[in-house]
Amino acid sequence: MSDLNFVEKRAIEQCLGMGSGYVSDFSDRTFNEFIQDAVACNIDNGKYLSRGTSKANRLRSFFEAEPNHIVGSLVSALVEYVKSTPNRPSDETIATCERIAQRLKQSAPVLEHVVADTSEATFSALANSVKQAIETNMPQTGLDRLHTYFVTYLRQLCLTHGVDATRDEPAHSVLGKYLKYLKSNNHLESEMAEKILKYALGTMDPFNHVRNNQSLAHPNALLNYDEALLIYSHVVAVVRFIRAIEKRITTPSPAAAGGPDLPASPQR
Repeated sequence: MSDLNFVEKRAIEQCLGMGSGYVSDFSDRTFNEFIQDAVACNIDNGKYLSRGTSKANRLRSFFEAEPNHIVGSLVSALVEYVKSTPNRPSDETIATCERIAQRLKQSAPVLEHVVADTSEATFSALANSVKQAIETNMPQTGLDRLHTYFVTYLRQLCLTHGVDATRDEPAHSVLGKYLKYLKSNNHLESEMAEKILKYALGTMDPFNHVRNNQSLAHPNALLNYDEALLIYSHVVAVVRFIRAIEKRITTPSPAAAGGPDLPASPQR
């Protein structure tokens, strides 16, 4: 469930004109269609009827039932919509609700870590498509692109460090080469970190299977939502850690950067 507080709920309700049971100028049909398009949720689902059947009450129940990043995506879409209505809220109210939506969306499991470290348009588009899958609450539809993004990212890092990684190598092979590079160059400081990466390595072959048999890469039956979200979270945790390592590798120490030397220890 989202963690909207009383003040935030009140601001959103004011922005959307929810006081009399309505939501902006939506009819039941357009309200349902809008939410389906924005976050792929059926607002007529029984879990959104706990407060009543009016559009405003169903939306309040939605806010209580769904996680922050989904609520944030919907609030953002609704605010964008009401900007074009005859009864447009004040600029101050709109700005407040946009800040609320932004805060909520920051809790998404992948958004801030699925980032393309390249200027190549195709790779940037791939990263954006992975983000869109989680923003629209449909992680199942992005598993194939997440797999492609991850392998492409690892291969790019290998090439940056002079490690040969061909385009035909599967995810577990490329990650294995990258892990070997980290170990041989002493970029891992703890046995625990190494073991965690080896565990991640062991999940890459099953990830290949998911990509080939349970994603949109082929005409497959899609993996269920919860398992797809778990895979997203796992892969992104690995990406987050790798990005931290790469930042440490590429940031020179003060001594290497020509910084002041530390004073010598006094002789005894």
